[in-house]
Parts: sequence; C-alpha cells; structure tokens
Amino acid sequence: MALVLHTYKGNKGAEKALIAAEYTGVQINVPDFEMGVSNKTPEFLKMNPIGKVPVLETPEGPIFESNAIARYVSRLNGENSLNGSSLIEYAQIEQWIDFSSLEIFGSIFKWFGARIGYMPYSVPGEEAAISALKRALDALNTHLTSNTYLVGHSITLADIITVCNLSLGFTTIMTKSFTSAFPHVERYFWTLINQPNFKKVVGDVKQTEAVPPVTSKKAAAQPAKAKEEPKKKAAPVAEAPKPVEEEEAPKPKAKNPLDLLPPSPMVLDEWKRLYSNTKSNFREVAIKGFWDMYDPEGYSLWFCDYKYNDENTVSFVTLNKVGGFLQRMDLARKYAFGKMLICGAEGPFKVKGLWLFRGPEIPKFVMDEVYDMELYEWTKVDISDEAQKERVSQMIEDAEPFEGEALLDAKCFK
Repeated sequence: MALVLHTYKGNKGAEKALIAAEYTGVQINVPDFEMGVSNKTPEFLKMNPIGKVPVLETPEGPIFESNAIARYVSRLNGENSLNGSSLIEYAQIEQWIDFSSLEIFGSIFKWFGARIGYMPYSVPGEEAAISALKRALDALNTHLTSNTYLVGHSITLADIITVCNLSLGFTTIMTKSFTSAFPHVERYFWTLINQPNFKKVVGDVKQTEAVPPVTSKKAAAQPAKAKEEPKKKAAPVAEAPKPVEEEEAPKPKAKNPLDLLPPSPMVLDEWKRLYSNTKSNFREVAIKGFWDMYDPEGYSLWFCDYKYNDENTVSFVTLNKVGGFLQRMDLARKYAFGKMLICGAEGPFKVKGLWLFRGPEIPKFVMDEVYDMELYEWTKVDISDEAQKERVSQMIEDAEPFEGEALLDAKCFK
C-alpha cells in the first residue's frame, strides 16, 4: 500500500510532509478531498476521530498531526540529513520544530484567525498575539544573523516545518512593513521557499500586501448604517461625520470590566515591586508582605495543574510549553501575577501553577483568548484552609523540594 495523504489543497500542515517527501524520495498520493465532506465519513473518522486534517494513511496504520506526519516521512527511507548527524543536532532540530510551532505559528494563527472570524476578536487579544509573534521572530532573526539554516549547514526538517509555519504569516497577515524589522528572517524565508523541492509543493508564494479586515458582525453592520443615514435624513454636510463619530466611539464600551470593579486596597504593582526587590529573608519580607496586602474581595487566587503531564517527557519541550503559555498571558499583565513550577528531576515533569487575578473569578477575556487555559485544571484557593495558604506561600517563594520533588525551573509572570 502506498502512502496516502488526506488533506485539502494548500494546507500548510500537509505541505510539511510533502516537502520532506521531495527531499527523501518518498512517494505520497494525495486524492481529491472536500473539507466538511471527506473528513466526515466513517472511514476518515476511524483514522482521526476528531475529523481534522492532514492524516497520513500508511501500511502500518494512520498518523495524524502535521509534525508527526512530517517526522515519519523524513525517516521513512532511513537516516538522512533532514534529521541531523548527531544527537545534539537531532535535539536542536526538535527544539526549533517546537519553537516555530508554538511561538511562531501559534501567534500567527491567533492574529489571523481572530481577524477572519475563526475565533473571537478583541483588541487586547490581537495586541498580545502580535507582541508574542514579534518576540519569537526577534529570537529567530538573532539566530539567523550568523546561521544560514536553523541547524548545521544544510536544510533539515526544522527548516521545512519552520518555513511552512512562517508561510501562513507571510501570505495572509505579515506585510512587508511588518517583516522588514526581521531582515534575516526575510532572507531565510524567501531563500528556502524558492528552493526547487519547496517550490514543487507550494508553487509561487507572494507576500500579502495588507492585513485582512476584521470580519465580525459589528464590522459588517457599520457600512450599511453609514449608507442608510444620508438617505433617511439628508443631513447637512457639517453633520455628516456625526454617525461616523458615533460608530467610532466604542472606547467606553471596550474598557476592561476589571477596571470598573470597586477600588482595592491591594495595589498589584506594589506587590510586584516587593516580589522583585526582595533579595533576602524572602519568607519574612515578601511572603508576609503578600498576605498583608492580599484583598480577597478584590482579588482571587487559583491553583492550576497541567492535565497532560504524562506528555512532558523532554525538559526543554516542557519549558518551551510553559514559556509559550506565559507569553500568551501578556494580555492579562495589568491584572495578574503568576508562578509556574516545573517539578521533577526527570520526565515526565509535572507543571503546577499559582495565579492571582483581579476580581473574584478568572477574567473572562483570559479564558476566551488564551487557549492554553483549557489545558489546565483550575482550582480556586480557599485561604481559610491553612494547608492551601501554605501551598500558596511555597509556590511564591519557589520552595524546593516542592511537594516532595525537585524544581526543574520556576517561572514568574509579573
């Protein structure tokens, strides 16, 4: 049985495997596929129960998730340069695959997806996505200052996956004015995307000239209203801008609901300064100061525990996962403080967190915009329980061992 890749044309995830196949000489058939129809059949759902693409059908069984498919294809014809020539190169290839998927593609998708209506749009959410993307591209740009490829001196699977991840941004939302701040990323992307094995799969790629408009019901309703006003009232020229002013003045409505809460005696910035500036006697100074400041009426404390710790077998992958989560929490920086502990001397590592949020519940805009939130179990802290209160103190001070385990790392959001 030949390999069969089930996907629709132009799927960036599928292109990873198809480009890898060009480099390794693997033959892959791509049959006709209609999204919304082909992926709903019983036969397809047996291969991937949630109906997502791409799916690779192999003699040994199906594989889903685009990076896994690309890895399989890259190794199918034995060892080759796509996977490095040493253990350290293999690890670095995996590192860049995770980085580009979580930090680059994740941020591009949140920015673009919200604009085209794939997920709820909000200005804070978009600003957080753009900020996270710029941070990731800056890191990539720095690496490429002195490197032609991500790992070693030839194209690897890391380059294939990273360029495919970048391609979504370059073709949909990252205009020249945006990418010009990252010249080495530009050079890298255009050099690789025009390599014969890339071009055979993706064809001619052109950079988008504009950021797509927000496709929301509110945005769609505005032009219609603006056209109707002159017909109904035939208002003087001097009054014509008035409807526009009314349409363009939603700022009071857009104000974060947390800003409308009654004032709290706890000033978050004061706590963050105390935390950052305490260099000794941390328990006596910072922890005591926290409990002296804490206002249970104006703030709430939450424990979070990662649901899929059995997957956290590789230390740097786990650290990147937590780092990406904290970056995506940027939109809540004004209203939150957090500690994330990665526990264990070896994998699988346990990820545990403590978060302080303004208000009695986890803010709705955080739950809506930060997709990682659903990957954790959230439990509100009962400060009347001395054991829970002590656990809060230990997490703030990075107590080690924590709950009987060494700390691989402790990250702070402030």
